[in-house]
Amino acid sequence: MAWDWEKLNQQQQKSGPPPQMDDLIKQLKNLKLPGSSLLLVILVVAAIIIYSSFFTIDSGAVGVVQRFGKFVREADPGLNFKLPFGIEHVTKIPREKVFQEEFGIVTESSDLRPRSAAGTDDAVESLMLTGDLNVAVVPWIVQYRIKEPYDYLFKVKNAKNLLRDLSEASMRLVVGDRSINEVITKRQEIADEAKEVLQAELNKASTGIWVVTVELKRTNVPQPVQASFNEVNQAIQEKEKMIYQAREDYNKAIPSARGEAERTIKASEGYALDRVNRAKGDAARFNSLYEEYVKAKDVTKRRLYLEAMRELLPKLGPKYIVDDQQKNLLPLLNLGKEQKGSEK
Repeated sequence: MAWDWEKLNQQQQKSGPPPQMDDLIKQLKNLKLPGSSLLLVILVVAAIIIYSSFFTIDSGAVGVVQRFGKFVREADPGLNFKLPFGIEHVTKIPREKVFQEEFGIVTESSDLRPRSAAGTDDAVESLMLTGDLNVAVVPWIVQYRIKEPYDYLFKVKNAKNLLRDLSEASMRLVVGDRSINEVITKRQEIADEAKEVLQAELNKASTGIWVVTVELKRTNVPQPVQASFNEVNQAIQEKEKMIYQAREDYNKAIPSARGEAERTIKASEGYALDRVNRAKGDAARFNSLYEEYVKAKDVTKRRLYLEAMRELLPKLGPKYIVDDQQKNLLPLLNLGKEQKGSEK
């Protein structure tokens, strides 16, 4: 017959907590049974045996049974039987429950190790040295489950304290490989790497703990140096801004200068090519004239003379052609002026 655990739990809640042994003995004494006290003893022993022989394990949990302190077996969820009178002891371990440890965070629900009245332990565990020799405040949270109850109970003396020590060591190892800017800006990357390192160390120590997640809270520098750190960041930003502006000016000026130099070189090459071609053309024309001159010197001289005069005469202005037999030239010198006066 299958047990209806919900109805059983409801009945137990309605009926209240089980009666204590002293109350049970008093009730049996008040019954005033006609027989001897042997019957009372038998009833009490039977009640103790029944009460101490059965136990229940909630869903998502497991019971670790020890016989005289030695591990015997694991009890599954539901109603289970064990030897009475303290021969077997049961430790209930919630395997599905997610536990949480906080580091450098002070809340009402935090379950941390004992601290001094000033809370210096929380402050110290969150202070970490980065790879560029700066100090950062790194608060974080570790959430975990108990995966192996046997390892959790018997292979480590205090698994919770060991978890905190290994978590702090893993976080310091990861943060120590990064600069202060990376610690502030790359929190998720640091949390993922710290989770891997922590899980590897927990497995090596056989703690039976499975890390669910590692979450980094807001990281920063310590309060006394925060103003100086902000000034340094502002100076770095100004430096980067000036570098970007210089690169922008460089990218504008250098291509322009290169283009101007390229244009000047091309113009010079074009001018040189033009001069060379002109010189070659003039040389070729002179050679052709010389060849014609050699063939007919008189004709070539006359042609050259006429071509020169055709180019020269239009540039001379008014011209007077006088007969070489003319004796009196003076009256003729004012002919041009009189003609201009008559035109007016």
